[in-house]
Amino acid sequence: MLLKSSLIIAPLLATVCAAPLDVGLMKKSILERYSMELFGIQTPLATSAPRTNGAYRTPSQSAGDQVLLAEGLTAKYVTRQMANTADQLAFWTEEGDDWAFFCIESDPVVVEPKGGSFSKVIDKMNPSVQAVRLRDGEVKTFLRGMSTCDGLRATPWGTIIATEETTNGGVYELFSPFTLPQGATVVDRKRGTVVDAQGNPVANIKKQTALPGIAWEGIHIDKSGVLYGGDELRPGSGVPDTDGGALFKFVPSKPRTASSPITSLGESPLSAGTVYAFTASCVDPSSDSFPQFGQGCETGVGAWVQIPDPTKARELAFKLGATGYYRPEDLEADPLYKGEGVRICFTSTGNADAAIYGEVFCVVDEKLVTDGVVRKHDRDYASFRGKIATGTATSFISGTTQFSAVDNLSFQPQSGNLAVIEDATSGDVWICLPDGQDDDHESDGCIRILSVKDSSAEPTGFTFLPSGTAALLSIQHSNDKLMPLVDGYPTDDILLIEGFKMPSKSV
Repeated sequence: MLLKSSLIIAPLLATVCAAPLDVGLMKKSILERYSMELFGIQTPLATSAPRTNGAYRTPSQSAGDQVLLAEGLTAKYVTRQMANTADQLAFWTEEGDDWAFFCIESDPVVVEPKGGSFSKVIDKMNPSVQAVRLRDGEVKTFLRGMSTCDGLRATPWGTIIATEETTNGGVYELFSPFTLPQGATVVDRKRGTVVDAQGNPVANIKKQTALPGIAWEGIHIDKSGVLYGGDELRPGSGVPDTDGGALFKFVPSKPRTASSPITSLGESPLSAGTVYAFTASCVDPSSDSFPQFGQGCETGVGAWVQIPDPTKARELAFKLGATGYYRPEDLEADPLYKGEGVRICFTSTGNADAAIYGEVFCVVDEKLVTDGVVRKHDRDYASFRGKIATGTATSFISGTTQFSAVDNLSFQPQSGNLAVIEDATSGDVWICLPDGQDDDHESDGCIRILSVKDSSAEPTGFTFLPSGTAALLSIQHSNDKLMPLVDGYPTDDILLIEGFKMPSKSV
């Protein structure tokens, strides 16, 4: 950061000269005083929104009634008719119109039994994948019948993938979504069977079974088809002494080199490949013991252990020594990373009630496309040119009593600042600086920019638009007692947050 220390420290010292010097409070004051230069925000929020009781959401409210905003930011509705529990999103352009696709994070619910107006042969299920047209708020439903659809991305080859955040969750790939038939519904999750409202098979939606069966949320997809995702699993779940969720990597059998869209799902690189899980090592790569794993090793240099059966990915990751994190949720690639490979950052949500406030970890994976395996310690590890391929994990952001349960992430285009969203009712949105030129690998600081007013709801899906000056936000699972149903189902508000400035990062 090009902030001149003398200009910053002198006025701050004047305010604390009569008190014991607290460097932590000085840093907080710097972030607040120079929030425009550092974050493009006029004034951060000092506190969260006050708590509310009962059904807060009403038809007559303005968008500003939904969120408390930092000075200079504004909110307006994109739609009030997105299906309830709208979560992760991805942008899409269709015939010149900009849309945002959303996963609907709900258990399967029968909205109308078969034999009604929707279908004579299948139940009408709640929406799983929807999209909203940004210019007018029109909402379309593309797929129903998934279980807790959460992670969703547009692929570099022109499809949508929608994933399930549930034990052994599946990955569904949608080709040419705007041409899908009416009523497309997953009727058999185990087999991945998708039919239309007449009961006919839908060819342009495919469950990609080569990918791991995990509780999906955050995803990064490289143009080669290499894919990263975390398993949202709490440590000790199900069986005592089990690890938390692992970080997985999929390497396609035929990595893509073309930049053009695919013409059918048969061309998708997700159809076949190898699954790996990250293992942070307790010893350095030159050691004969590398990679050596165990409790206490969640950062540092590591390797990618092969998961031979993707349907048992969670079980095998634990058995083969993959590193466990506390409910890995969202995952994003750093768009300003200039080194070899990719830098991916992901949340480890934790549990604030247990004083585990959550963290954001980042992994630099130097070899995206690996070319084989090396067998060592009775395990197979991803390799490149005969050597074990390594990645390096670091802790980037640590939660606090004010900033906890970190969930969604969004890098602001151009600035590299990272928005971090809390997984909590009345949750907040924070924005954090990149790591500067100091000796650590951590963010140089964060400020609060948004707080949800409805205490029955939480913020999620926060994603910057390509301009970096606006973002979309879902106000998820509000108490809808006072709101009408849409298509027989409760709804969520999708907001457009505007007013972000590009920080100069100099004074």
